[in-house]
Amino acid sequence: MHTIRANTTLAANVHRLVLDAPLVAKKRLPGQFVMVRLGSGHERIPLTIADSDPAAGTITLVIQAVGVSTRALVALKPGEAIRDVAGPLGRATDLIESGHAVCVGGGVGTAVVFPIAQALQRAGVRVTSIIGGRNAELVILAKELKELGEVVICTDDGSLGQKGLVTDGLRQVAAEAVAKGSKIDIAYAVGPVPMMRAVADLTRPMGIHTIVSLNPVMIDGTGMCGGCRVTVGGQTRFACVDGPEFDGHQVDFAEMWSRLGTYKELEKEATATATATAAAACEAHACRLTGATGPA
Repeated sequence: MHTIRANTTLAANVHRLVLDAPLVAKKRLPGQFVMVRLGSGHERIPLTIADSDPAAGTITLVIQAVGVSTRALVALKPGEAIRDVAGPLGRATDLIESGHAVCVGGGVGTAVVFPIAQALQRAGVRVTSIIGGRNAELVILAKELKELGEVVICTDDGSLGQKGLVTDGLRQVAAEAVAKGSKIDIAYAVGPVPMMRAVADLTRPMGIHTIVSLNPVMIDGTGMCGGCRVTVGGQTRFACVDGPEFDGHQVDFAEMWSRLGTYKELEKEATATATATAAAACEAHACRLTGATGPA
């Protein structure tokens, strides 16, 4: 059992959970993830380790509540526990040792680039973080990233930072580097598939090596189920053991996007069932409190 130490809200439906996992905290490296299962009957969920404190024996997970299982996780209170946390899994990030790195995060993907930016800054690499969201309320970890280097914020509606997409911010940073006779040595991009694809399309003609972190359907995290297979450079790779990070210029994003939609209808059904069950439970509880027998 892994006890929750803290649960804070970063944005609408996005929570930061700090939990006990001393062995994982001791071994994890940037880019790695854990497979989490709340308890019996719950699904396994891959979650990137956003931070860790080996001395305290804790890891930090940033979770967006989008389905039944993630909603249950973000509802946990300090003192409650997660049954299974397996990891660290996946390959660690390939980090440059000098130069200028740009970390691009879209939405909750910012939590995935944060440990990368942190490791790069500690190695003495210049870090520029470009993060975005639909509006100001959905931009996360801006304060933490500003401690690591320059931060460019982009929002769709212009409510924070500059109006536009993270690709607009990346184009601007690249142009500024060229104007100063410098360059971007590498880009790390994490976010929705269309965003990562757009970043890769932008950096390809610029000759900027680009690494993306993929989030396909993943069941066991050990390469045995084959659910997380992706095509990279014309070859089949498994995100859980060969990744989750790959050369963005080699990823078949169209295939991945198609596969991600496989279980959309089942996910909707599961969410609807859980919502109806919760509503029925609340109604039954209200009836017990009032002595009513239910709706007429």
